[in-house]
Amino acid sequence: MRVLLVEDARPLAEVVAEGLRDQGMAVDLAHDGLEAAAKLDAHAYEVVLLDRDLPGIHGDVLCQMITGQDDRPMVLMLTAAGAPGDRVSGLTLGADDYLAKPFHFPELVLRVRALAHRRPSARARTLRAAGLELDPVRRTVLRDGHPIALSVKEFAVLEALLRAAPGFLSAEALLERVWDENADPFTHTVTVTVSRLRRKLGGPPVITTTTGVGYRIAPPSE
Repeated sequence: MRVLLVEDARPLAEVVAEGLRDQGMAVDLAHDGLEAAAKLDAHAYEVVLLDRDLPGIHGDVLCQMITGQDDRPMVLMLTAAGAPGDRVSGLTLGADDYLAKPFHFPELVLRVRALAHRRPSARARTLRAAGLELDPVRRTVLRDGHPIALSVKEFAVLEALLRAAPGFLSAEALLERVWDENADPFTHTVTVTVSRLRRKLGGPPVITTTTGVGYRIAPPSE
């Protein structure tokens, strides 16, 4: 899951971003509305965490810009303005959820994941293919009924591949969906993570590679 966190208080932004990354999310940061608008044009996000009182472009205006798009990200307003009237006005602008500061971090994580799965383009909660079952909410993976323990990045790569199945995802597409803008595109990060994931999933192999095309979950017939 790729998230954009728009927060002008840099210390808070860094703490929240690192906490979400520890939960397996790819998180980009923007510290004003103009920077956020540029990143929204450049990348596809599932969820935007949006502070309301932003320099550059106000959070209310940015929220309306986002919610007017097709196949848009879900918007969680994360702001100090927590009175009932503030929540009503924020939701009226098109925000999908509203969480006042200070907040309980586990609650934020649950809300972000819930929003991602409420997107119209999100698929069924449990993803199934080639004997694999992945539950994005419970964060569990089974192969032929047997549980498999994965790291947060391995889980995210497998989820991306299952959502794309039976189609391919290139290394660049996986880097875009699973890692954030700090990832170095010239490293072997994707190759190494997919290799570890294959070992943990065991045999026979279910992730295939086609040179020049990418990775995919192989249909059972293959």
